[in-house]
Amino acid sequence: MAVLSQMRPIDEREFARVLAEATASKTPIEVMGAGSKQGIGRPMQTAANVSSRAMRGITLYEPSEMVMAARTGTPLSQVEMALAERRQMLAFEPVELGPLTGGQAGQATIGGVFATNTSGARRIAVGAARDHLLGVKGINGRGEVFKSGGRVMKNVTGYDLCRGLVGSWGTLAVLSEVTFKVLPVPEDTGTVVLLGLPDEFAVEVLCTAMASPFEVSGAVHLQSALVARLEHQALKTQGQAVTALRIENFAKSVAYRKGRLKDLLKVYGAMHEFDRQDSLLFWGELRRLSVLQGSDAPVWRISTAPTAAPKVVAAISAYMECRAFYDWSGGLIWAELLPTTDAGAADVRRVIATHGGHATLIRAEPQVRAAVEVFQPLEAGLEKLSRRLKTAFDPAGILNPGRMYPGI
Repeated sequence: MAVLSQMRPIDEREFARVLAEATASKTPIEVMGAGSKQGIGRPMQTAANVSSRAMRGITLYEPSEMVMAARTGTPLSQVEMALAERRQMLAFEPVELGPLTGGQAGQATIGGVFATNTSGARRIAVGAARDHLLGVKGINGRGEVFKSGGRVMKNVTGYDLCRGLVGSWGTLAVLSEVTFKVLPVPEDTGTVVLLGLPDEFAVEVLCTAMASPFEVSGAVHLQSALVARLEHQALKTQGQAVTALRIENFAKSVAYRKGRLKDLLKVYGAMHEFDRQDSLLFWGELRRLSVLQGSDAPVWRISTAPTAAPKVVAAISAYMECRAFYDWSGGLIWAELLPTTDAGAADVRRVIATHGGHATLIRAEPQVRAAVEVFQPLEAGLEKLSRRLKTAFDPAGILNPGRMYPGI
């Protein structure tokens, strides 16, 4: 078998050969794109590193149909640049995870976005990354090339396969090409900001706004400890918690909806507005997760019911210091904890078991990630299904073995 220590196959045929040889010799391999998320997940014992980074390039773009296809090693920045030239975008605005764990900024690939199902603030309005995926091409652990899905959402043949592969972190197959829908860039963007609200009132504001008819596309709350890390000077220097609501679309519509939203929320106190430029800077900063960078403290990504989010943070705070950034109207919590021997895993799992939700350890030292459950433990039925999928796609268990769960 060829030496696999570090390889960058240039096409599906070469990748298929590498995987077939690895399966035949039962050689465990680390599959990656540019490696920006290597520090996330359980540490793996692999004998080789195989990257899709050489498989790059946009293979299809039809702006009028709002469809794009790209090889999975294509830099996300290249995809977004091509879309921006036609005033279009990836509506689910994937956040940048790499710098949280020591990776370089701007290195993410479009394949990595879908392999990890990375979605940002606009998910509450347009859905997650997996909801925008139309089709995939890939190579399974046997070295077999497959294709699933099509160029329109109503082509559901194989759609469940696409959804199964999204978020599998390279443990089932290597994605070689993805086809996805895109949306127009809003003509205008505005933000309504409230300052100094306690978490409970802030999430109440977010939920009230989301239940309104005013089409909010971003709903976040940052505790004051994280506001102090913002690059946005006006917010950083005021020293209070920030609750922000984004409204997008045509300029006249944005102005009208901001006014109505302020009327709806006036009982919660004084409100401030950001124009388009300030809004783009603020939401762009949140997309980079800049307030969680520059620290080695453990970071957890917790999804729960929005109304339960303040209770989850309060319960965790009873065990250790917790700095929280609420996204998705409270449905997503980025929690930075004071360092502990287990990154707070035992207490976080206890809180989640009580209040409901899922928790993933995003940042921690390798020895900690090796000792605790990084991803949310699977229920018996889901674990059985996951093992069946792993057996079907990767019978020799060579692809990112154990990155998510032992033996999967």
